[in-house]
Amino acid sequence: MQVIPKLSRAVVRVRRVAAQLTKATMAENHQCSSPFSTAKEDATTAAILIIGDEILKGHTVDTNSAFLSRALRKLGVTVQRITVVPDVQEVIAKEVAVLSPQYTHLLTSGGIGPTHDDVTFESIAMAFQEELHPHPELTRLVEEFFGVVDKDSAAMKLAMVPHSAKLNYGKDPQTGQPLRYPLVSVHNVYIFPGIPSLLERAFNGLEHLFAGSGTTFHTREVFVDADEAEIAPVLTRLQAGWGRRVALGSYPDWLSNYHRVRLVLDSDSQEEVDKARAQLLDALPKGSVVPLVTDPVSIATAEVYTLANSGTPLGEKVSSALKTIETALDQYSTEQVCVGFNGGKDCTALLHLYFAALKRRYPDGKDKVKALYIRIVSPFPEMERFLQDTIKRYDLELYSVEGTIRQALSEVQERRPDLRAVLMGTRRSDPYSCTLTPMCPTDPGWPEYMRVNPLLDWTYHDIWSFLRTLYVPYCILYDKGYTSLGSMDNTSRNASLQMVDGRGVARYRPAYLLENEEEERNSRA
Repeated sequence: MQVIPKLSRAVVRVRRVAAQLTKATMAENHQCSSPFSTAKEDATTAAILIIGDEILKGHTVDTNSAFLSRALRKLGVTVQRITVVPDVQEVIAKEVAVLSPQYTHLLTSGGIGPTHDDVTFESIAMAFQEELHPHPELTRLVEEFFGVVDKDSAAMKLAMVPHSAKLNYGKDPQTGQPLRYPLVSVHNVYIFPGIPSLLERAFNGLEHLFAGSGTTFHTREVFVDADEAEIAPVLTRLQAGWGRRVALGSYPDWLSNYHRVRLVLDSDSQEEVDKARAQLLDALPKGSVVPLVTDPVSIATAEVYTLANSGTPLGEKVSSALKTIETALDQYSTEQVCVGFNGGKDCTALLHLYFAALKRRYPDGKDKVKALYIRIVSPFPEMERFLQDTIKRYDLELYSVEGTIRQALSEVQERRPDLRAVLMGTRRSDPYSCTLTPMCPTDPGWPEYMRVNPLLDWTYHDIWSFLRTLYVPYCILYDKGYTSLGSMDNTSRNASLQMVDGRGVARYRPAYLLENEEEERNSRA
């Protein structure tokens, strides 16, 4: 039997401080509970203790707390505290001693293993002033899993648990079969592994330990295209009226093209949360609430062709562009076609059109959309990030080359001789483009390709109407005053979009609000 070492006055002091903190915190929670919390006095609560130097040093990203918070909430458990601590026995013991009495459940993650810095079992034993001992069943399992029989081996550290430890065997949700290795708990402390896949598997197999509170949380989201400061007085007034019945969270989003704030309503009463949402919609500035289209790509075919058949002026432009794309697909296979894509607004619209046409023609096709990216010198970081997001969003097969357009096409011709046609986001208003036709070969002396130009007759405003009507994501720089994007060396904000707000601060309106489209390229040197 291993006895927790007497760490003299330091450990005694840790325990005393922990006890004092527990009493003080519990009293403070009782007297000063937030008026905006929806948790009831008898609610089932939880704290999460993430253990590991690797988290605090940034070597590993913690995903376990996010998973546990979501999973517990689905079971009606309110997570009220998440703490991250290093692999230090006294620190872990102090946190366990403080958190365990305050919450219904305390879930720990990490610090279970055979190495010197795996000290979670020892720390929890210290917190409850217990001894470690080799649990017979765990000893058998360690021998079975690791083929170890030596009691002093490193693997046997996994069998050394506090004296009051309980073994909890879960069931695999998919097969219904019992999991072979148990989760150890001590009192109300559940000791999970730090490896996310193992933690998630263990939790999913033991949900019944945390369920049964009878509480169901109801959440509603509202997306607002307005500055958070502008709507803050409305939010404050509404929250004061709802009290603890409904909680309202406000979260700015700096990367969305279509909303600036995400509002989240939360309650354990569906009636209350629905009533609160109706009040919120009525109180927000008129026209500021926008829908959220989470995945415009998956519905691209239906939405694009519906627009094409709408009979509107924009619909006619869309219909004409689709006919050009379909003509190209009649003449060339998908292996012979690629889309020129540099992250700009025109080629973003073109990519969405081509994707819609391709999926309509080959709904079960497995071929990826091929895209040609001619990388420029000194690209905007925002553009590079948007490019990566677009690759994932449309599942692109990207050919990245550098140099002039002629050099890039020559390189691609060598690397991919099967390519025969390139879709371009060219409009007649672009330089040297007034004589182009929807389908025209490259000029003499250039690598031989068919240039497909579906957007020739589109205007600047057509591009923006298309993108924003279908909620297609585009580079965030266009929302910051840029109207035509090149490199960081030759591109600036368009002065035509500059404005002064009510506080006297100079700001820029988004590109889609440019009135005179002849000023589109004023931001390019």
